[in-house]
Amino acid sequence: MLENLFNLIKEEGTESVINNPVVPNEQNDAVVADATHSVADGLQNVLAGGGLTNILSLFGNQNAGGNGGGLLDNPIVKSIIGSFTNKLTNNHGIESNQANGIANSLIPNVISSLINKTNDPNNSSFDINSLIGSLTGGANNAQTGGGGFDLGGLVSKFAGGGLDTDGDGQVELSDIISKVTGGAQQQQQQRQEGGGGFMDMIKGFMK
Repeated sequence: MLENLFNLIKEEGTESVINNPVVPNEQNDAVVADATHSVADGLQNVLAGGGLTNILSLFGNQNAGGNGGGLLDNPIVKSIIGSFTNKLTNNHGIESNQANGIANSLIPNVISSLINKTNDPNNSSFDINSLIGSLTGGANNAQTGGGGFDLGGLVSKFAGGGLDTDGDGQVELSDIISKVTGGAQQQQQQRQEGGGGFMDMIKGFMK
């Protein structure tokens, strides 16, 4: 999923990054990598905080608009924009107002495209199960072949047996949220303990 996301951001960033004189050509891939990291990290942070329903709501917003302008007020998107802006200024020396302009242009377009591709049953490059699986240590390479929120498929990817995590004898949305939250937190902990993170994987996509 991360490589597909990297390639999507590179495609969406033709104007805001690749052809932008503010971004030196030799830094193009590094900037795309930082954008990929910001998106993946931002979504994982939401999941780790118990925000699965917020992610599902975001990806259910198929009316986000072709240019992503309608996403600028979404708190998840705002957080990702802020993270990417900081990376542009701190890692690449881009002045803050220019960095903010790049982030506000690129990130909503990327999220809008990601939503559209995830909900397109004819697009096998992204689906919600693989996306969330890659952020929580699930079966991120498995493809359901369908779009939308196949919660049955989502459950099967994280279940590994039973999903009745609260012990009430029923598999409910709260059980799914608990499983996803735990997976995301575990991935973050492994990263903090030196087990490798998103950026290590993303660097492998840079040509």
